[in-house]
Amino acid sequence: MIVYATHAGGRYLSMEASLRERPEGKRSIYVNITNDCNCDCVFCLRSMKEMAKESSLWVEHDPSIAEIIAELEKVPWDYVGEVVCCGFGEPLMRLETVLGVLRYVKEKHPDVSTRVNSNGLGELEHGCVFAERFAGILDTISISLNASNAERYLALTQSRFGIQSFEAMLTFAEHCKPYVPNVVLTVVEKVEDAEEIALCRKICADRGLTLRVRPYEDS
Repeated sequence: MIVYATHAGGRYLSMEASLRERPEGKRSIYVNITNDCNCDCVFCLRSMKEMAKESSLWVEHDPSIAEIIAELEKVPWDYVGEVVCCGFGEPLMRLETVLGVLRYVKEKHPDVSTRVNSNGLGELEHGCVFAERFAGILDTISISLNASNAERYLALTQSRFGIQSFEAMLTFAEHCKPYVPNVVLTVVEKVEDAEEIALCRKICADRGLTLRVRPYEDS
């Protein structure tokens, strides 16, 4: 699926199915940008979650901006409160596509919030600083912190960029602060214990960032 909504139990539904199940109220819709990722996290659902073909987040090819917009044009926007660029891969590997989606949403539906879920390694991926391009089109960026130090981070994420990845991710978060109203770092419960989460909170507090503890989604 390119565009979908999430429901209880870790289920991914088309917008049509989502409205059948919950016909009232606004919801977040998710845009599946790519399967590709520059990490291979040990807890990632990519390698663990069984998914029915009709509700799978694996895409047969990276959708173009035109394909994504065509899907978004079908959406009943009265029921949408937020659009999230994510998927089973790292969306910022396709930076121009993400920017195109964000611009479309803000031009056509300026009252709808926008979010990008990212591992925060886009500057290493593209070899440049690009956070200023989010100004005015991105409301929230959610970045996977995962750990309180570079060694544990690399063990968990298996980033292709090696030990430099941890500091690069934190630097990217700081680069986003002037341009994105909500910069949120996340860790996953059950993956980290209370002591590790406390250390992560201190890292975020020291850098003026917000930490969110995400619930673990079972496969």
